[in-house]
Amino acid sequence: MSSLDICASIRICKNCSLLFHGPKHFQSPATVSLATHRRRQIHLRRPPFAPLSVTHFSSDTEQDNFLPEDSELYEEQALSDEEEEAEDFDVLELERQARQVVEEYSDSLSHELKIDDEVSTQKETRGKQKRRTDTSSNIPDHLLPRVAIVGRPNVGKSALFNRLVGGNKAIVVDEPGVTRDRLYGRSFWGVYEFMLVDTGGVLTISKHQKDVMEELAVSTTIGMEGIPLACREAAVARMPSMVERQAAFAVEESSVIIFVVDGQAGLTAADVEIGDWLRKNYSHKHIVLAVNKCESPRKGMLQATDFWALGFSPLPISAISGTGTGDLLDSVCSQMEKIEGIEDPDIEEYVPAIAIVGRPNVGKSSILNALVGEDRTIVSPVSGTTRDAIDTEFTGPDGQKFRLIDTAGIRKKAAVASSGSTTEALSVNRAFRAVRRSDVVALVIEAMACITEQDFKIAEQIEREGKGCLIVVNKWDTIPSKNQQTTLHYDEDVREKLRILSWAPIVYSTAIQGHSVDKITVVATMIEKERTRRLSTATLNQVVHEAVAFKAPPRTRGGKRGRVYYCTQAAIRPPTFVFFVNDATLFPETYRRYMEKQLRSSAGFTGTPIRLLWRSRRKMEREGGKEASMRTQVNSSPVNRKLAVVT
Repeated sequence: MSSLDICASIRICKNCSLLFHGPKHFQSPATVSLATHRRRQIHLRRPPFAPLSVTHFSSDTEQDNFLPEDSELYEEQALSDEEEEAEDFDVLELERQARQVVEEYSDSLSHELKIDDEVSTQKETRGKQKRRTDTSSNIPDHLLPRVAIVGRPNVGKSALFNRLVGGNKAIVVDEPGVTRDRLYGRSFWGVYEFMLVDTGGVLTISKHQKDVMEELAVSTTIGMEGIPLACREAAVARMPSMVERQAAFAVEESSVIIFVVDGQAGLTAADVEIGDWLRKNYSHKHIVLAVNKCESPRKGMLQATDFWALGFSPLPISAISGTGTGDLLDSVCSQMEKIEGIEDPDIEEYVPAIAIVGRPNVGKSSILNALVGEDRTIVSPVSGTTRDAIDTEFTGPDGQKFRLIDTAGIRKKAAVASSGSTTEALSVNRAFRAVRRSDVVALVIEAMACITEQDFKIAEQIEREGKGCLIVVNKWDTIPSKNQQTTLHYDEDVREKLRILSWAPIVYSTAIQGHSVDKITVVATMIEKERTRRLSTATLNQVVHEAVAFKAPPRTRGGKRGRVYYCTQAAIRPPTFVFFVNDATLFPETYRRYMEKQLRSSAGFTGTPIRLLWRSRRKMEREGGKEASMRTQVNSSPVNRKLAVVT
């Protein structure tokens, strides 16, 4: 039953502006004609004076501040209230206006949280994205064939990845060693669709892949300050081996390999070593040699002649301009089998996305690896190890599917600007974009480190985005002498310093040992259900009735008091409620927070922000049959993405 159906079954008292349950019910709108002469109207009015019980529950401070000093003003206000008693409201019209309010609110305020380069990114990929929408199938990611892009650093692998995928998913900077982890993206060519894998630059190939990764001597750290210089240098020295292991894993799972070399730099010793490694170990796979940076078609053939020595047929291409990429895709798809899509796309369930964000070096990548059960991303005590936003599909023990997004550490904007690192600036940009395209955000903080101003800034951004959130206190094993009261004291400290996320549940974990990490997905599933939950109009108005009866809106010095005509839930993700009132300015911010608190205490909505939209009615001169205009006020910060409107 929709909120509109339940709404029509509510009895309305003609002497009260509030809604309440009653033994009698209106007939369901499904059996009532919607013609104008048969449409049911709700007659709303209220007495000029507040009930005694309401005045009794109001605080003395509010009475002193808002009661009129002159009784004549009060009588004048009572007369003006009586003049407004004869106004009628159509429930169907109010429901329609509520959906319109949400749509206007989402459209007008979605531009305030735009990331700087997002507009240019959409312009660059507009054509490709439209083509992708029309041609891509509904095949799950794990069923698509894999195509790995490998090569030495700074040869244009990420630029080629962005060209084939369509968009700026990978960070492209003119410096070596930017990409470290495996980055996946869908690509298509004709009737073929495949999963493209971007990898980090490989300098040398280890003879024994099992001995590449050694366990670091640092197990628990408190930021970069707690890392000895020797361990820090050792971690930096092992970084190429970690990148090499990620690239080798991508080659192992792929059926086609794109070996990228630099046509302007010519043949190098690293190219020869990588070519020998591919030819000796993966000769059974289809290997395509792409000579990048060949912008000129005439010079490209001359630049590619040197690479015949690698034992593969070279193809001159340009990832920047797109020259030769068509021949490259023809070669890639020549030995690829076509995967048939799912016949009924409706059977595919919605997969919620969980973004893991936080300050640098708090254990975000360790949490991702512990959840998926493999070394999906590189884990190092070096701050800023993760660069790109890494998407990973994950299936929980109960069969629930998730899309986990590992992000780079977010430092202060001033610190990023002072460092002068373009790579870090782009990494932070993608971290915020990951929050935007997620459903639930896991804000990771370190147990031994104090909650800083940057943690509050990240929490504020999550709340503004309207995302569900859970707070993950990682490295819980570093807290000495824990007892039963430790968690309670830590909860109080987190709630005090992150008041903006007072509704977010807290999970304590030790990712490096795998303790309590599975609780993150359990809580995230609960939060996603809360984000999509809808309250019936009858239940919602009953909660509002009890809240106003317990504490009425404060009265101004002029004797005016806010009145609630009607309330309905008009959207989900996040839950959004529209209050139709006489004047939104008569409801101060304190009373709006009180109403939100009453909704949470009565209806739940744990782990998700809720939006209260206040729509006021103003009398205007009606000329030519013009209706009264409406204006909307919001008691919360804007959200970035469009709300799911309840229909």
